[in-house]
Amino acid sequence: MNELSSILSAPIAQLGATIITLGQALGFAALLFVALLAVLMVALWRSAKARAVAAAEAADHARDAEARMAGILQAQAEMQGRLGTVADIFGARQAELTQSLGQRLDAMTGRIGQTMAEQTRSTHDSLAKLQERLAVIDTAQGNIQSLAGQVVQLQAILSNKQTRGAFGQSRMEAIVADGLPLGAYEFQATLSNNNRPDCLVKMPNGAPSLVIDAKFPLEAWNAIRAAADTEGAVDAQKYAAQAFRRDLEVHIKAIADKYLISGETQDTAFMFVPSESIFAEIHENFESLVHRAHRARIVIVSPSLLMLSIQVIQAILKDARMREQAHLIQGEVIRLMEDVGRLDERVRKLQTHFGQASKDIDDILVSSSKVTKRGEKIEALEFGTGHAGEGDEAAKPQVASARTADSKTGQLRLRVVEERD
Repeated sequence: MNELSSILSAPIAQLGATIITLGQALGFAALLFVALLAVLMVALWRSAKARAVAAAEAADHARDAEARMAGILQAQAEMQGRLGTVADIFGARQAELTQSLGQRLDAMTGRIGQTMAEQTRSTHDSLAKLQERLAVIDTAQGNIQSLAGQVVQLQAILSNKQTRGAFGQSRMEAIVADGLPLGAYEFQATLSNNNRPDCLVKMPNGAPSLVIDAKFPLEAWNAIRAAADTEGAVDAQKYAAQAFRRDLEVHIKAIADKYLISGETQDTAFMFVPSESIFAEIHENFESLVHRAHRARIVIVSPSLLMLSIQVIQAILKDARMREQAHLIQGEVIRLMEDVGRLDERVRKLQTHFGQASKDIDDILVSSSKVTKRGEKIEALEFGTGHAGEGDEAAKPQVASARTADSKTGQLRLRVVEERD
């Protein structure tokens, strides 16, 4: 127990007047791991919340579409009921009129069916787009889970000497390939001086390319960690720190000499550090190296800083493509406005057809009223017997109010009584 306490209280670094022990360093590493775990949990919670909001929006769209279709079906059912009532009233007397009306109703039903089909197709397209967005969210969630697994396996990868050298290169290539489209970067490209950087990011508008180097001296850094467990840890760590500082200075100078070419590459290059903890340790304990790299126009970046830089470059490339495709976007907007104009015109035509159908129904009702009145006049016919002369004398006082029709046999007299206004 005393040995463990002495090991944990053993100083490993000194910052000004403050001495940092091994126990304090382990506590800081534990706090950093807990913070990373909290960030991952927040990201997962936000992703789940976004999926719930998208599902609620899809349900709202579906309910709106169902309500519209129900309204159209209800209107169609009411219209068919009215037309059926009119057909029952007139029957065989108005066969020609019923046929004409049936043709108009068939045409109207076809137009309503076409409108419903268009609405159904539009709803299907909206649901398809929503499914695509949900698929993108699922992909993003899978990437987050994969990143969590990579963080857990980071220590195992760094402890394997065979994979340690290729870890920084593969890590950098994964970040660049995920953030930039094909053709916007090139790995192991050859410069005009026959040097081959790990990655060359092509900038838009003919600007020089950006160089990213991933050959970080992990062996020297691991020597510092290993010196803490040996006897005479203070002296061993001091020598290891000097060796690490010397190796990193040589590496910074090599990047500046090989990859900073005027007119071909940017004035600044990136030196990729494959671990956030190593990046923080360099800025905390090797501040002079950071200043030396800045003076040499070399920027030391961690995985998160490289990811942020790649996102900024992606936004620049996207803006450049948007500027190049501005005329195409404008043409699509014009065609969209034309489609909206055609849709408005068709809706107005449909409204006119509904108005014409309502007017036709009113005309039918007027004709029905006239037919009913004519039937009442026919019911008022009078039948009787007698001579034609007697019929003529009896009809004389009523000449002003009725018209008579005599039969050839004298047995039937038809009188039509006109209705006075």
